[in-house]
Amino acid sequence: MNVLTKRLAILSDIHGNLPALEAVLAEAARANVDMIVNLGDILSGPLWPAETADRLMALDLPTIAGNHERQVLTQSIGQMSKSDAQTAPLLGARHKAWLASLPATRWLDDGVFCCHGTPTSDLVYLMETAESGHDRHGAPGIRAATRDELASRLGGTSAALVLCGHSHVPRLMRLGSTLVLNPGSVGLQAFHIAHDPPHRVENGSPLARWALAESTAGAGWRIELRATPYDWESAAARAELQGRPDWADALRTGFVGRIDGEVPQ
Repeated sequence: MNVLTKRLAILSDIHGNLPALEAVLAEAARANVDMIVNLGDILSGPLWPAETADRLMALDLPTIAGNHERQVLTQSIGQMSKSDAQTAPLLGARHKAWLASLPATRWLDDGVFCCHGTPTSDLVYLMETAESGHDRHGAPGIRAATRDELASRLGGTSAALVLCGHSHVPRLMRLGSTLVLNPGSVGLQAFHIAHDPPHRVENGSPLARWALAESTAGAGWRIELRATPYDWESAAARAELQGRPDWADALRTGFVGRIDGEVPQ
């Protein structure tokens, strides 16, 4: 490794989408990254949860847990969202042991802090705010966080680079000396939340999202938000087969289409 430069591939919210993951891993390899970081919500959904777990367990990447890892391990089937309830029965003991070993947050070298939502919650967006005003065909009911909101959610966390996921929205913000980055979602480019308050996320294309971060001594972090093509039709077909037309539409288009009452987040 070049001691003066470090290149990180930052992944989040894979949601069992193995074809998207494989495409991103291949592109990260072509980018000659030194490390791949996984920010959680790894398996949950109607796609390939066990196969995705097997792939990532073999790679042994620096990884943190998201809310879905916690929910799959701690909730009964009756308490789970539809996505988690589809996932949990497909996971073996070794998959669950791996999920249980993942920390909620993690510090990397060079002052990099990783969390899924905020430093203290895996259910709160760090860089977005959901608010009233959602309309099925109009306002999405979600917006970028203000600087004050971001500062409040970061609390006392001070890092050169803070990495988060959960919202599936690729976004980059600077707050003082801290750069905050959400790479977006590898595996699901749109979803609808029916409560607290209702809102939807739509990234507008089916491309797998991730980020490339390059640190050069004395120059800070250089960030590229990446969008990688993959065989999203295979993922959409898998979702249809598993009775999830909402996921199928989101995977094909990056927009919310059919809604069946599910809360995928």
